[in-house]
Amino acid sequence: MTKHIVWDWNGTLFHDIDAVVGATNEVFKPYELPLLTADDFRAVYTRPIWLAYERLLGRALHEGEWERLDEGFHDSYYRLMAACALAADAGTVLATWPGTQSLCSMAPHDQLLPVVARFGIDGHFARVDGLVGLPGGEKAEHLAAHVAALGVDPASVLVVGDSVDDGFAARHVGARAVLYAGGMTPRAELETVGVPVVDTLTEALNYA
Repeated sequence: MTKHIVWDWNGTLFHDIDAVVGATNEVFKPYELPLLTADDFRAVYTRPIWLAYERLLGRALHEGEWERLDEGFHDSYYRLMAACALAADAGTVLATWPGTQSLCSMAPHDQLLPVVARFGIDGHFARVDGLVGLPGGEKAEHLAAHVAALGVDPASVLVVGDSVDDGFAARHVGARAVLYAGGMTPRAELETVGVPVVDTLTEALNYA
């Protein structure tokens, strides 16, 4: 039985795909690649993020290239995300879930907190953890630390996210997962994880 939901942020509660695609196009402009659409981005998206960049370029990144691309991406993303909103039903699901809930994101912690507060939803969460440290990696250990800090039984936790990495992270900590097809990853790829895949956040509550 689910007692606690851990929500992902980017691409799940926060519908920021336009900002992500726009920032990716800006940072890769010097490479003279064709402009990406949302579907183009979803086709290459993975974690660690540098692997997605290598998919785009068709080669391994050079020394120092990942750091430069990541810095440029975030400079553009923080400007573009101001025009983004929550997922259509995010406010409703946060307000109606009767158990406890928290937010665990791979977004930088000091950037995440003010955005969550700006939307007025921070009061719904027992804990909000963004990433402290090197960006771009996998979520498993970050989620493990988040669940440990909450002090909840992982078997009572449902993780809701929009990436294959969210599913793998949930499995790593012993939690269940539902994956949301409205974010960064195509439904067909999400379905390979072997957990429920939904088209709305409201549907995710059916598995809680």
